[in-house]
Amino acid sequence: MREEIDLIAVDDGVEVYLEDTGPLEAPAIVVLHGGPGSSSYILREGLEEYLEGFRVIYFDQRGGGRSPALPEEPGLFTIDALVSDLFHLRDHLGLNTWTLLAHGFGAVPALEYARRSPATTERLVLINPWTNFPWLARQLYRASLALRGVDEDVELPEDGTRLLQEAFATVEPKAAFDRLVFPSQHSRMEYEWLAEGSTVVGADTPGRMFVLNGLWRLDYTPYVLEVRSATSVLVGTLDASSYPEAQTVADLVGGRLELLEGAGHYPWIDQPYAFEEALQSALSG
Repeated sequence: MREEIDLIAVDDGVEVYLEDTGPLEAPAIVVLHGGPGSSSYILREGLEEYLEGFRVIYFDQRGGGRSPALPEEPGLFTIDALVSDLFHLRDHLGLNTWTLLAHGFGAVPALEYARRSPATTERLVLINPWTNFPWLARQLYRASLALRGVDEDVELPEDGTRLLQEAFATVEPKAAFDRLVFPSQHSRMEYEWLAEGSTVVGADTPGRMFVLNGLWRLDYTPYVLEVRSATSVLVGTLDASSYPEAQTVADLVGGRLELLEGAGHYPWIDQPYAFEEALQSALSG
């Protein structure tokens, strides 16, 4: 299989790590990982066999994963910057159009790119998208209460940042996230086995800078109404970090919603056959 690995200059001297795979003449898909500040490694490991026959572009978003580290300047880590990188990346690759396949946090830059450039967006495929971060903060707060054995039926503060400060004052963030995204110990262990085997250790600067920029106050939902591209939303019903909120995205864009029963945040781990069928259906339109 064809594979080209490179560092690509995108904007303001920033470079991103890129893996360009598959037939050059095939329909192009760009994969947007979550985080912020994560890596495309896990997504390639999980999705590659389902995307045979496509030209697939995996890249690590600015400052994260295998991309070069960036200074701790909040202005370098914005949704606008991530979207601008996508425009530069598409120009560099010489693509007139492409499909954007996004997971978790990657849904926001994918949707915003499609909102700004519908003519170059073939379609959107969103897997367990995160778009309403105050809602996600409430889910994490409830998870922290459950981990402490506290009654979850309490009045919650509205401010997402304050919620997380209170939640993570007594509970490790990983423990709260794990409770939301993994439906079983098996799926958590398989994910961690893949992650540990990647040897990809990126800086945590992107995540911290996005928090400084108010990530946990961002509800992208109103902007979804302006997205006109064909959209499919695939969501595991056991992923409390995305379900049922992700249904709102599909409703607002008038898109296809595929509920994957028994799956968490990484549905290709929990329900590989159902996920493959849903993904192929989304990509075929």
